[in-house]
Amino acid sequence: MVAGTNLGHAKSHNRRVVIEAIRLHGSLSRAEIARITALSGQTASNIVEELEQADFLVAAPSRKPTRGQPAIPYSINPDGAFSIGLQLDNQLLIGILTDLSGKVRASSERRVDGPSPEEAMPLLAAIVDDLLSSFAFERARFLGIGLSMPGPFGIPGKTLIGPPALPGWDDFPITAELQRLTGFPVILENDATAAAIGEKWYGTARDAANFIYLFVGAGLGAGVFLNGQIHHGKNSNAGEIGHVVVVPGGLECSCGARGCLERYVSLLAAYEHFHLASTASPDELLAQDPVALDHWIASTISPLRIAVDMLELLLDPETIVLGGFMPAPILKKMAEQLLSIPSRINSRTARTMPRIVVGATSRKTSVLGAAALPIFSEFSPQFDVLLKRQGGA
Repeated sequence: MVAGTNLGHAKSHNRRVVIEAIRLHGSLSRAEIARITALSGQTASNIVEELEQADFLVAAPSRKPTRGQPAIPYSINPDGAFSIGLQLDNQLLIGILTDLSGKVRASSERRVDGPSPEEAMPLLAAIVDDLLSSFAFERARFLGIGLSMPGPFGIPGKTLIGPPALPGWDDFPITAELQRLTGFPVILENDATAAAIGEKWYGTARDAANFIYLFVGAGLGAGVFLNGQIHHGKNSNAGEIGHVVVVPGGLECSCGARGCLERYVSLLAAYEHFHLASTASPDELLAQDPVALDHWIASTISPLRIAVDMLELLLDPETIVLGGFMPAPILKKMAEQLLSIPSRINSRTARTMPRIVVGATSRKTSVLGAAALPIFSEFSPQFDVLLKRQGGA
């Protein structure tokens, strides 16, 4: 749990810490919030009052005390805020509207086939319109739009450098264009990082401060949580592990190298192996001959182990989560085979999570994470606010 600070200029941080504490525990009294966050009783009480007045928190009936005044528990008000998550890949555009608790209130999707910006942008805007018109809520409580799509991202304005799954998006200013079409603020994130956020908020990594999410989609990427914070890197491209060379001189990759990890572990790698079209459904993999499928899964373990070793040795995470668009039964078999390989890091006696787990929210994780982006930005604790000068909070 992230601790708060009693410094006056860290009000923004403390507000987020209180929200995070209540989100993780379900409901807390003011005294419990102060204890968990290390805030003073008065600071915690002031923040709770402010958040309750803003309708972000709701008070439940008081608990019967053993002595003293009754304790009033506070919980997240689902109707306190809303956001939209969009996911764009080469086969499908998905949109969901979620409330502050993460409950999906509306959803919409469109089938596509490697869409260009000219094709995808109007469809994304139409999905936003569909979602906003399908569920009635106070528009003043709408925080914005989160968009998840394959990276890598370019430098200026988070434009894209056309990834294999979405060619033709080079230098396209997607956030500015989607904001122009919808009139709402847009936060763009690569699909692996969005999935890591989704898994942190809704899945198996809720209590993990340090974990890696391996997103197996058309390619392979990683979302990295360190000390409770997403690690983006200088250009928001941290986690592009799919382009680590694991087979020197191996299969040619679209990045120009040979033997990149995602040429052996990804949906496109599986489609190529089984002679499926790039637009095939992930479930078509499950229809393949079981013996042949098991052989292909076994062939991914050696290159995947290199990535797991690298991540464990470099970052020492609590766990590595396997997820993405790859069917869950395949991910489960990958995880089982990887778990049979001993860890090369000692001092694991205090482990509270398995080294490798399969994500709980499966293929929805990335769009759930996208929907969480505006909420994550608004409420999740950020240590950088502590570096601001007095009066800058």
